[in-house]
Amino acid sequence: MVCCGFNSFFPISYIVGDVLTEVYGFRIARGVIWLGFGANLLVVVALWLTGIIPGAFFWGESDQGSYSRIVGQVPGILVASFIAYLIGEFSNSTVLALLKYKMQGRLLFVRTIGSTVVGQGLDSFIFIFIAFGVFSDWSATALLGAALAQWIIKILYEAAATPLTYLVVGFMKRKEEMDVTDVPRSLNPLGIFS
Repeated sequence: MVCCGFNSFFPISYIVGDVLTEVYGFRIARGVIWLGFGANLLVVVALWLTGIIPGAFFWGESDQGSYSRIVGQVPGILVASFIAYLIGEFSNSTVLALLKYKMQGRLLFVRTIGSTVVGQGLDSFIFIFIAFGVFSDWSATALLGAALAQWIIKILYEAAATPLTYLVVGFMKRKEEMDVTDVPRSLNPLGIFS
């Protein structure tokens, strides 16, 4: 279920992203982010193929027109989604890792909520403004309202999920006997010179 970029996987994927960075470090989180990007690319190819396949032969003109209008929005939404995903995920992971380093591993809730404020702020505004501002005709007021609403909902969700995040992070740190703290110079999204 996708609604203005807020999908049903957000809650799980963001907690997993926080856990990966908190327990295993930025290097592992970076690999998973790029893996997710590659998986999304496979979906893009499938959607592109869907868009070039003609509709059913028994559809009337209005049915074919509706089909084309719906599938025609996919490229803009995908471009917005890819850009927002990379910037949002990497900024979230970077902020979490930097805060962990600066705070010497204390106050996990500050790291998870703070990184969500930054990462999901960028994700929400970039996605909404590209998908519905560049590739559609939403007004500036509608774009701002949708992006703010999405951002606030994601922050509130992260805050509400903080007890679960504490449980998962604590369990994983004990189970894996790991608690990586990254140094700032290692926080390169491409992994070059880190």
